[in-house]
Amino acid sequence: MKQILAKTKPYLRWFILGGTLFFLATTVKDRWQEVAAVKVNSQGWLILAAALAVTICAHIWSGWVWTWILTAFKQSLGVGEGIRVYLVTNIAKYLPGNIWHFYGRIAAVSRKGGSKGAATLSVLLEPLLMAAAALLIGLISNGLGWLETSFDSKIVVGQIFSLIVILVGIQPRILNPLMHRLSLSKAKNDAAAAQAIELTTYPIIPFLGEIGFVLFRGIGFSFTFMALQPLTWQQIPQLLSAFSFAWLFGLVVPGAPGGLGIFEVTAYSLLDQTQFPKEIVIVAVGFYRLISILAEAIAAGGAYLVKPGSISKI
Repeated sequence: MKQILAKTKPYLRWFILGGTLFFLATTVKDRWQEVAAVKVNSQGWLILAAALAVTICAHIWSGWVWTWILTAFKQSLGVGEGIRVYLVTNIAKYLPGNIWHFYGRIAAVSRKGGSKGAATLSVLLEPLLMAAAALLIGLISNGLGWLETSFDSKIVVGQIFSLIVILVGIQPRILNPLMHRLSLSKAKNDAAAAQAIELTTYPIIPFLGEIGFVLFRGIGFSFTFMALQPLTWQQIPQLLSAFSFAWLFGLVVPGAPGGLGIFEVTAYSLLDQTQFPKEIVIVAVGFYRLISILAEAIAAGGAYLVKPGSISKI
């Protein structure tokens, strides 16, 4: 059985990606006439531009939060240089394997004389905090009735349990012994090296920062819908909530670089079709995927043009 799983694992990501893209393509084909009837006026294009700007700001904010995580591990690239590295490497998550953005950040910290082990832990902690932030927003939204899902009680309990495990697991008293063991094994029983990698305080500020990142992205998502149909204040919490769950699933499901396909299918499934017609949802999630990739590309390109080291003292 293990041999079968080992042989099929490399193809799993392509199976998941292919299946989700097929679902999206079939949905668009079946509703093509309705989708084609959706028009964007001049005001709508301005709102889409605002969605792009907010999404770029979200990625810059996320890079800043990553520097907080580095600081928690007593590593520092400087705020400006850390954000630059984060943005330049961010676009690499769309490469096969979905790990190259992490590798680039670890390498950047190592080149600056930082601890490779601490850098590795920083890039592992970041998505955990992001997932916890999105899950917390989604659970609160579901509990308050902002978003109705078809999740049964077992799934909800599993989500709450997962959130508790993450938030308890990153407590220094629990995480530090695990990091010390890892450091000892990597440093060949060098106790000094093991002690160098630890959290001295609970990473509550980075966690709050990741909540801000998810909300930033959700605002950009809401702007995309606003470009296609008028929104009421009552609809915005549902959009933010649906975005949080959809983005979370795109983050944790294997084989979907940048959540490609998974995010779209989940958002399409979660949004109330009496408030958001199917054809609007199809066009909006398509626009937002384009905006998201374009924002990452613009941010990466702009950061790349900044001379390395020129903002390291910020």
